[in-house]
Amino acid sequence: MLWVLLLLVAWGAAAVSCIRLCLVTAGAAQRPSAVAGPAASPELNLYETAFLAGGPQRVADLALVSMHLRRRLLLAHTGWATVVDPEGRDEVERTVIRVIGPEGQSRIAPIRTAAATAETVRSLADRLVAAGLAVPHGTRTVLESAVRAVRGAAVLVVALAAAAMLIPGQDTGYAGPVAAWFGLPLVLTLGCLAIARVENHPYSPWASPTGQHWLDSLPAPVRGADRDLLAAVAVRGVGALEDPELRAALPIRARTGV
Repeated sequence: MLWVLLLLVAWGAAAVSCIRLCLVTAGAAQRPSAVAGPAASPELNLYETAFLAGGPQRVADLALVSMHLRRRLLLAHTGWATVVDPEGRDEVERTVIRVIGPEGQSRIAPIRTAAATAETVRSLADRLVAAGLAVPHGTRTVLESAVRAVRGAAVLVVALAAAAMLIPGQDTGYAGPVAAWFGLPLVLTLGCLAIARVENHPYSPWASPTGQHWLDSLPAPVRGADRDLLAAVAVRGVGALEDPELRAALPIRARTGV
């Protein structure tokens, strides 16, 4: 029967994509680190901590918040940034100022994007990868591709199930058993996605096992002085901000990764 062929296609797509995701996840977890386990105590600055916790976007947000708190940049709730002091304290801040441009004012959204993709942040990422604290870009790309493949397989299973149930000339009551058979590969794909998400939450997709151990060893950020607030932003992102106008200026963006 035609629906059996469709079922075999659904099973094949589900099995291949789920096996690939499992292999990629296992390979990423077992990747050796250049820094040896918990005995290593790397001293990281806030930018490096921000990258491990949230990637390049977190680094850009940390720089913007730091410059705002120290009156080098004014972030308005309307979504505009204005340079107050054109002398950046470090290369990341100087990158932000260059992105804003000579007029000294720009929309915040393109600043966040451009700063996150700047050469300075890429160099920071390379240093962390070389130290064994960050996951190489290729590993993240392969993992994200594997997750997309499982999601695509789940959609394909649903489409094939619908097609199978709409095949003309079938006996009455045949739709129920067909749906049940297609439900098995659908459960497999959805279950695989759920397990992958549980395994990676609340872990950062940017940190290696050693880098994640470093993040886990940090004391819980507290709200108070600027340094404490910046540490909270580095670890938790702009969601750690209490100032409603500053939160409006830096809306929370969707997390990348699994």
